[in-house]
Amino acid sequence: MMTTFAVPAAPAAPAAAARRRPLPLTALQKLLLPLGAVLFDVLFYRQGVGLNLALYTLFVVAATLMGLPKHAAVWRSGYFRAVLAGTLLSAGAVLWYGSAAAWLACVASLVMLLGFVNQPHLRLVFFALLTALGGAVRVLPGLLPYLRLPSNGAGKWSRTRFYGRLLLAPLAVLVVFHFLFVLANPRYAALAGQVFERLGDWLLALLPAVSVPHLLFFLVGLALTAGALVVVPLHYFQDQESRLGEFVRRQRDRVASLGVRRPDFRALDRKALDLRKEYLAALAVFGLVNALLLVVNIIDIRWIWFGFVPAPGFDLTQFVHEGTYVLIFSILVAMGIVLWFFRRNLNFYQPGLAALRWGATVWVVQNAVLAVSVGLRNYYYIQHTGLAYKRIGVYGFLLLTFFGLITVLLKIWQRRSAFALVRLNSLAAYGLLLLLALGNWEIWIARYNLNARFQTLDLGFLLEMPARVLPELAARQQVLDGMRRIIISPPGSYRETTAPPAAARALIQQRLQAWQRTYSRQRTWQSWTGAESVAYKALK
Repeated sequence: MMTTFAVPAAPAAPAAAARRRPLPLTALQKLLLPLGAVLFDVLFYRQGVGLNLALYTLFVVAATLMGLPKHAAVWRSGYFRAVLAGTLLSAGAVLWYGSAAAWLACVASLVMLLGFVNQPHLRLVFFALLTALGGAVRVLPGLLPYLRLPSNGAGKWSRTRFYGRLLLAPLAVLVVFHFLFVLANPRYAALAGQVFERLGDWLLALLPAVSVPHLLFFLVGLALTAGALVVVPLHYFQDQESRLGEFVRRQRDRVASLGVRRPDFRALDRKALDLRKEYLAALAVFGLVNALLLVVNIIDIRWIWFGFVPAPGFDLTQFVHEGTYVLIFSILVAMGIVLWFFRRNLNFYQPGLAALRWGATVWVVQNAVLAVSVGLRNYYYIQHTGLAYKRIGVYGFLLLTFFGLITVLLKIWQRRSAFALVRLNSLAAYGLLLLLALGNWEIWIARYNLNARFQTLDLGFLLEMPARVLPELAARQQVLDGMRRIIISPPGSYRETTAPPAAARALIQQRLQAWQRTYSRQRTWQSWTGAESVAYKALK
C-alpha cells in the first residue's frame, strides 16, 4: 500500500500569485489616474499655494463622487456630508486667502473625506484620517504590476502586433502623401515647415524642463493621485472603533461565576471594599482641590476680573506667558483626573454617587472660571502689546477647553465613555480648524496693531505677513509718527533692531515695490489668490 504525503509548499504559489495580481481598476480610474498626475504636475511644480490646491481638491472630490454607487452606504453618513461641506468650504478659503490655516484645513478635510469613503461607518474623524493614509499606502504595491511587461502569453503578443500594424499602416500612408504634397505644392511645403519648426522649438524647450527632480515630482503626483482615487478597504480602525461604546457599562466580569462572559476562579487579590476606598479617595481629591481652586479663583477674580491696571515696571509678558501655560496645564490635568475616576464602576456606586458627581461638577465649573481668568490675562496682553498668531490661538484653545468641560459634565451625569468625549471633541477641533481657515486674521492683526494708542509696533512682524496685508500698511503709515519704538527685526531674531519712523516708511515702500514687481512679472495663475489680486489692484 502506497502512502502519500501533502506538500506544504504548494499553497504558497497561489498566495504569491495573489500578491502579484494588480488592483482591479475601473475604466474611469484608468482614465483619471494619468490625468490627475499630469494635473498635479502642471498645478504644483515650482508653484505656491492658491488656485492650484483648490482645483486639485475639486478634481479629487468630483472623481470620488463620480465613482461612488448611487446607493453607497457613505451617502447616509452624516460625518461624510459634514466633511464634504468642510472640504468645499476650505477649498474656497484657499482660493481667496491662500493662508496656512486654509490649506491645512483643506488637506485635512480631503484626507478625512477619503477615509469616510473607505469606511462609511466610522465616527472618529481621527480614525478616518488614519484610514485614508493607511489605504493610500496599500494602493502603491497593488499598482506596481501595471508597470511590468507581460512575461508569458503569445496571444497578447500577437494582439500587440495586430494593433501595431493597424496603427502603423495609416501612419505610413499619411507620411507618403505628406511628401507628395510637399513636392507638388510650395505653399503647403512652407506651412508644413513652419509647423515642424514650431514643434521642434517646443521639444527643445521641453527637454530642459524634463529633469530628474521634475520626474520625481511627477511620480509623487501620480502616487498621491492613486492614493486618493483608488480605494483599498482598510478595516483595522473600523474594527477598533466597533469595540468602543458611547456610554460606560458596569463591569461584572472577572468573578467566580459561570454566569459572566469572562469568569475568573483564581484567588482574589483585591477586597470587596476596594470600590468604596476608590470612592473615598475621589471624594477627598475633589474636596481638597475644590478648596484650593476656590482660593485661586477668588484671588484671580479680585485681582484680574475687575479694574486690572498693570503697575509701573510690571512684567506683563511673564504674567501672561508663564501664568497662562501653567493654568492651561492645570485645567488639562483636572479633566484627566475626572476621566480617571469616572472610567468604570464608580459611575454605579449608588451610596455616594450624588456627592461624587456634585463634587466633580463644582470642580469642572471652577476650571471654567479659571479658563476665563486665562482669557482675561490674554486680553490684557493684547490690549497693551497688540495682536499675534499665538494670542489668537490661545482663544481658540480656550473655546475647545470650554467645549471639553461641557463634555466632561456629560460624562459625569450621563455616564458617557471616553470614546464619546474623544468623538465630540475631535469634531469640535475640526470645526475650529475650519473657523481659523475662514478668518482673514492677518488683515485684522494689522488693523489692530496699527493703532495710535500703541507706543510700540513690531513692524518686522507685519512685513513678514502675506502680501494681502500691504494695502493696510500703505494706508496707515501716518500711525508710525506717534510710535516711540518701532521694531524692524524679523520674528524669531536673536537681536532686536529698531528704527525711526522715516526708516520704517522706507522699509514699507521697499516691500511694496518689491512685491509689485514680483507679482506683475513672476506671478503665475496656479498660485493666484483673490485676496492678493484685490491687494495688487488697490495698490496699483
